[in-house]
Amino acid sequence: MANKDTIFSAPIDKIGDFAFDERVAEVFPDMIQRSVPGYSNIISTIGMLTQRFITADSNLYDLGCSLGAATLSMRRHVNQKGCRLIAVDNSQAMVERCKLHINAYRSDTPVSIIEADIRDIKIENACVVVLNFTLQFLSPDDRQSLLTKIYHGMKKGGILIISEKYTFDDKASNDLLIELHHDFKRANGYSELEISQKRTAIENVLRSDSIQTHKDRLYDIGFKSVEVWYQCFNFGSMFAIK
Repeated sequence: MANKDTIFSAPIDKIGDFAFDERVAEVFPDMIQRSVPGYSNIISTIGMLTQRFITADSNLYDLGCSLGAATLSMRRHVNQKGCRLIAVDNSQAMVERCKLHINAYRSDTPVSIIEADIRDIKIENACVVVLNFTLQFLSPDDRQSLLTKIYHGMKKGGILIISEKYTFDDKASNDLLIELHHDFKRANGYSELEISQKRTAIENVLRSDSIQTHKDRLYDIGFKSVEVWYQCFNFGSMFAIK
């Protein structure tokens, strides 16, 4: 059973920026299920998309892999020979747990789990690349260059899957979707104090883009097909096909 997320349950005098440290890694499965609507659907669909777009003798990347949920979903759907998975995260606490998580399941498909900044990773011969709630934590100035690097390292016909928290240009819509998300968290047992303190901790770390910003950027880079395949409140996932 997952450890319960109580990180923000007591009053904190000075709330620092949210970090993927040991405390977060310890409770991450509970945190993500109770905070991100449709997370399990997104994880399972990443596997389904992998099965459709995988090609033999190619690489699959999970960039910002955290505990490896998307990596495992991808690996379960590998049906081609000569494929390799590369999972990358810059959090030592996440990487250590990810290795235990991945190694607990047997598979013929090798997985390299790397502690590194995804901006420093070489992308090559890729048929599937996943950024599952990762891009939003990068500096906005670095997003275009990372996605361009990914595009150039992908095979023609390959797929990029990007899950994100979105912002909306219309203020009334944006406010309503934020409130619905807070209702979702309340329904999952988070208190007003937890919701408020988490929001303060994450506001300088997570800077979300609009769906249109994502689409425009991906088309500008050269992807030929870009679409949102899932959305619930202000969270969603899209694909981009080279």
